Order: sequence, then structure tokens, then C-alpha cells
Amino acid sequence: MNRAYRLTTTAALAAALVAGAAATATAATPAPAPTASAAKAPAPTPALTAQPSTGTVAAWQEFRVSGKATGIKTGTRVTLQQKQGAKWVSLPASVTINKNSAYSMRVKLGIKGKNALRITGGGATSPEFTVTVR
Repeated sequence: MNRAYRLTTTAALAAALVAGAAATATAATPAPAPTASAAKAPAPTPALTAQPSTGTVAAWQEFRVSGKATGIKTGTRVTLQQKQGAKWVSLPASVTINKNSAYSMRVKLGIKGKNALRITGGGATSPEFTVTVR
């Protein structure tokens, strides 16, 4: 009986040891790392707004164009563009976006008539707006 008892005890201990080793190996396996898309939120789409301070000015009269930027870093330069024929031409009027994600620039136009304008920079373009020069 002593021999049977030792054999049963040894078998039980061996089974427990194997089960414990398997549990330890399972617990030691690291969890899969989260994917980059799950860990990082998508960046907002860059966007610009633009609003002239007036709709009509005299030739070479100063006015302001101001607006807000979304999804564009502070310090990014934005530029005023004017539609000349079928092409958009950058004018020598540009400023940087401030810490409040806003900008404001002084502008003077000399081409009489309706001027189609927009702001561009940081991978975004504002909707077109018009200023009439008399």
C-alpha cells in the first residue's frame, strides 16, 4: 500500500507541476500591442475661414481680412490669393496663424471691379469671397 500511495502521489504532483507550468507560460505571454490606428486619433482636416472687413473699398484703400484655422499648427503662414483670369495668384499679403488659431491681415487692392479672393496655407484653402474696388 505504501508503494501505491507513493505512485499516486507522484503522479498527482507531476500532473500539478505540468498544469502549473502551462498556466505560467500562458500568463507570461504578453498581450498583443494595440495597432497604430487604434492608439492614435485621426488628425483633423485642415480648414480656413476668411472674412473681409468690408465688401467695397476705393482703389488702394486698406481693409482687413481675418479668419480662423482648424487643424493647422500655430505659426503656419497663410497667404491671400486673387483670381486673375482663370488662375489664382498669390499676393504679397501673408501672416502667421496665432496661438488662438486665428489670423488678420491688412490688404490694399488696386484692380477696379469685383475681386475674387481666398486665403491659402497649411494644406487648406478658404472659400472664395469678393471685394469690390471702386
